[in-house]
Amino acid sequence: MCPRLPRQLASKLRANQGYTSEHIVQELSRKDKTQFNKLQKRLRRNVGNAIVDYNMIEQGDKVMVCLSGGKDSYGMLDILLNLRQNAPVDFELVAVNLDQKQPGFPEEVLPEYLTGLGVPYYVLEKDTYSIVREVIPEGQTTCGLCSRLRRGSLYGFAREIGASKIALGHHRDDIVETLFLNMFFNGKLKAMPPKLRSDDRRNVVIRPLAYCKEKDLDLYARYKAFPIIPCNLCGSQENLQRVQVKKMLAAWEREYPGRTETIFRSIRNVAPSQLADTKLFDFSSLRGEAPAAIAEDNDLYFPGIQVVNL
Repeated sequence: MCPRLPRQLASKLRANQGYTSEHIVQELSRKDKTQFNKLQKRLRRNVGNAIVDYNMIEQGDKVMVCLSGGKDSYGMLDILLNLRQNAPVDFELVAVNLDQKQPGFPEEVLPEYLTGLGVPYYVLEKDTYSIVREVIPEGQTTCGLCSRLRRGSLYGFAREIGASKIALGHHRDDIVETLFLNMFFNGKLKAMPPKLRSDDRRNVVIRPLAYCKEKDLDLYARYKAFPIIPCNLCGSQENLQRVQVKKMLAAWEREYPGRTETIFRSIRNVAPSQLADTKLFDFSSLRGEAPAAIAEDNDLYFPGIQVVNL
C-alpha cells in the first residue's frame, strides 16, 4: 500500500503553496522512498522497452500526449518527460486535453498542473457530453460513442498542430481486458496494439504504457499525488462489460498470480497456423510432402517395432 502523506505536507499541497509531487517524494520515509524508486525504475524500464520494441518514438517526432486527468495519462506524461532527458533521439512532447463539457469538470486543474511542469499544452473544447447523453438512452453504455467522438476530435487536432505521433495511456491490463471483450462480445481475437495507424492512415497512435501493470500506475499516481480528475460520464457505469471482465481477471489473478501477464505474453506470441483464420494462414494449400522431400531428423530415435503373431 502507498503510505499516507504527512498531514502538514498534504495540507500545503491542497493549498497550492508551491509543493509538487517531487516535494512529496522527498518527504517519504527511507523505506517508502526505496519502494518508490524501485517502482519508478520498473515503470520507466517498461515504457522504454515498449518504445524500443515497437519503434514508437523516432528522431524529430512531435508526440501529442493525450491527458485525460486520470492516473494513467498523468503517469505516461511524467515518465515520458523523464525518459526524454536521456533518450538517444530528440523528440517533442505536447499535452492535449479534450474538455468534453461534463458537468462539474474542474477546468483549472490541468492548466495549473501543466503550467507548473513547463509543458506546452492545449485544451480542446468539444461538447461531446451533450451529444452522448442525447443519443444514448439512459442506463445504456456510453463508452462506444464517447470514445469515437473523442478519438475523432483528437486525431483531427493532431494534424492541426503537426503531431507525428499520438500517445494514449492504455496499459497492459487494458489490452488484456480488450482481448476478452472482443472474444466474448464481438467474436474476434483482437486486442489493443501497442502501435497502430489510424483508419484514415493519417495518424500513428502509440501506447507507451503497454508493458505497465495498472496496479503499478495506481501506486505511482498516489506516490506522486497527481491531481486526479474523475470521469462522471463512464466511470460510474458499474454494469459496463469492461467492468465485468476486469472483475473476472482480478479473480483469476487472486487464484493464479501471474495469469494476466501470461495472457499478455500470449498476445505477443501468436501462432496463426494453430488458429483457424484462413486470412492469416493458407490452410487450403496444405499438402503432405513426399518422403524424399522430408529431411531426416537424426535427433529422433524410435526403437524397432516388432510384430508378434498371437
